[in-house]
Amino acid sequence: MSTPRRPHLKSLPTPPTSPRTAEPAPAASGSGAPKDVAEGVPSSVRPDPQTGDGRYPIAWLTITAPRGAVPTATSICECGRNLFAAGHRKALALIDDHNRHRTRCPLRTHQEGAA
Repeated sequence: MSTPRRPHLKSLPTPPTSPRTAEPAPAASGSGAPKDVAEGVPSSVRPDPQTGDGRYPIAWLTITAPRGAVPTATSICECGRNLFAAGHRKALALIDDHNRHRTRCPLRTHQEGAA
């Protein structure tokens, strides 16, 4: 029997003796112009295609009531309000208070005629 032949090992290229600056790779079209971004990526920022009506949320009410666990509620508003309640009665009270706050919040009331 003969021993199996070993594959030839690839030799490593010799490192350059002096430093060189990196050059951009030629474009696939062969024009030699450097490529700015990957294909399919727009090179400029485009406006958001969704046009809204100018409204945005300023108050959030989050209610969590898992089956068999204690319900919780959180009321957060851009005016600085950040309240939390745990338990059936306290969560229901916070929900009512959140609804009242929506009519009294300084960010939601119109101050045009007040002088």
